[in-house]
Amino acid sequence: MSETALRIDTPARIQVSKTYKLYVGGKFPRSESGRVYEVTDTKGQWLANAPLGTRKDARDAVLAARAAVKGWSGTTAYNRGQVLYRVAEMLQGRREQFAAEVAAAEGVGAKKAAALVDAAIDRWVWYAGWTDKVAQVAGGANPVAGPFFNLSTPEPTGVVGVLAPRAGYGFSLLGLVSVVAPAIATGNTVVVAAAEQAPLPALSLGEVLATSDVPGGVVNLLSGRTADLAPTLASHQDVNALDLAGAIDPEGPGAAAALEAAAADTLKRVVRPAADPSAEDWTAAPGTGRLLSFLETKTVWHPMGI
Repeated sequence: MSETALRIDTPARIQVSKTYKLYVGGKFPRSESGRVYEVTDTKGQWLANAPLGTRKDARDAVLAARAAVKGWSGTTAYNRGQVLYRVAEMLQGRREQFAAEVAAAEGVGAKKAAALVDAAIDRWVWYAGWTDKVAQVAGGANPVAGPFFNLSTPEPTGVVGVLAPRAGYGFSLLGLVSVVAPAIATGNTVVVAAAEQAPLPALSLGEVLATSDVPGGVVNLLSGRTADLAPTLASHQDVNALDLAGAIDPEGPGAAAALEAAAADTLKRVVRPAADPSAEDWTAAPGTGRLLSFLETKTVWHPMGI
């Protein structure tokens, strides 16, 4: 039989489009509304449909985050560092996928997108190294007048609501990691409203977290309209703190001032957005600012032995 006779024609394959979902409680639910919205690149070309998260989704995410607080905050700092390092490992394995998503979201070239993904990987490693060292920075032994030991130690605040940096004002992956990693490194759990116009890298990050030993509920990722999700997080009585990096300004329900006012009713800690979000450089060394923002200080007195 000739070589030609052995040749089999392969029919054209149907492209398998990715279905993006929310990441809540370690699972991948669709929005409770069943609705989606179109995500486009910087040139207006369609990329995918993202779940249109609702206030109900935000409340469900807060429940999941609250349920995870005890276990995650009770984990040793060293073990939390191992988990964060595992996230970096898994993200490294999917570097090409994330570079493509970042390139589309940010409108940058392949080389720049790959550099941003590498920076996000490095940032996970950086915060992984801080988990068992932050107590030495935020705590210490206090001098007192009397025969007592007086020791101050940091403890996590609890559930943190996070507005990820917006497209055009930050980086869809690097900016996200820069606000999520420090919060969970210190034992908090988070509910994240991804950048409304560029949510795909955030939703894909959920797939990385699900395979990275991060307990379900520690990180919860929502996509949708910031103006719908943010007020729910700001006013929710079971959310202990807010990071408003991606707050809408200057007006509207998602504006930073309105969210701060809503957060004040429940005495939340609040990290305000930069005065000029477009000038925020997420590639710069992060420092310890956000690492220390969501910590409480517990002071213990103990009598000295005779």
